[in-house]
Amino acid sequence: MSLKSPKTCPKFSLLLFGLLFLQIAHGQYDFSRVDQLLERNKKLLGNNLVALVWKDGQVIYKKEIGTDFTAKTQAPIASCSKWLTAATIMTLVDQGKIDLDDPVSKYIPVLDKYMKGYITIRQCLSHTTGIDNGKNGVAKFLERRKFQTLEDEANAIAAKEISNNPGKEFAYGSSGLNLAARVAEIVTKKDFGRLVQERLTRPLKMKATTFNDDNGNAPNPSGGAQSSALDYMNFLVMILNKGTFEGKRILSEEAVAEMQKNHFPGLPVKYTPAVATGYEYGYGEWIQEKDANGNATVVSSPGLFGTWPYVDKCRNYAAIIFVKTLLGEQKKEVYLQFKEAVDDQLGACKP
Repeated sequence: MSLKSPKTCPKFSLLLFGLLFLQIAHGQYDFSRVDQLLERNKKLLGNNLVALVWKDGQVIYKKEIGTDFTAKTQAPIASCSKWLTAATIMTLVDQGKIDLDDPVSKYIPVLDKYMKGYITIRQCLSHTTGIDNGKNGVAKFLERRKFQTLEDEANAIAAKEISNNPGKEFAYGSSGLNLAARVAEIVTKKDFGRLVQERLTRPLKMKATTFNDDNGNAPNPSGGAQSSALDYMNFLVMILNKGTFEGKRILSEEAVAEMQKNHFPGLPVKYTPAVATGYEYGYGEWIQEKDANGNATVVSSPGLFGTWPYVDKCRNYAAIIFVKTLLGEQKKEVYLQFKEAVDDQLGACKP
């Protein structure tokens, strides 16, 4: 009597091999130092946080801390919204629907009335419009509640004081990005929330991400999005992959590269948040580290609520610390220690 191997053996063997491969892939890293750092600082970070690291096609590190706070939990992301907004605008640039050097007044004529006709979309994306941004931080969110549409806000921005000529100083704020978002609405004849969904969040499978305001206020392209750690990671993966996600092109390589250039070299800085002091700025993202030739190697977009997403192009990975609680000023030192601990496992930068 001979024994016959079951037909399922080859499939079962492949499954075991796959599981073994994944164990080896995950086992090559020791993130205990990262674990200890996050546990030690969990109170400082609001007791509800998620940390993810993605490399080589998979999440290689995940840490969830807090009650019912997971990688799928939706929470406000404050200024991390700017990166999503800038990317959405750049999809229109890719398609030739707008040009970065178009004057915004071409689409919003009221700017001419207030002597702001020369401000360009490029300057809007890089915070160099010269428009006085007024209040910053939480006060800015409260101030915006009076706007029911981006059109209302654009009209209000047009009437603001000018602190300098366009392109002459850097002043981080919300006016420029929100003007650019209003231009996008006019060009596409779609509200901004729907536009982001069609061009960015749906193709990136970001189901928990939205700019819609449940209270009926105008969407805030500079700081009003809600997302989840897993959602935002999909966006970071697209940036790391030079504009593609799961084989589908979302942004051109040229658009991604343009977003990562310093667009205010040598300009005086009127205002920058403490967490980004010393960094340069592209479109919607900070240039956190550069190589010897001045090219961006690490880009990020930290938010007021404490969420910090970044992409390390040199080590070829993306990471995010996603938090729930409004922190006021971000705990920058903790985030930099997190990156240092992750880098220690992933090795030296390889240009």
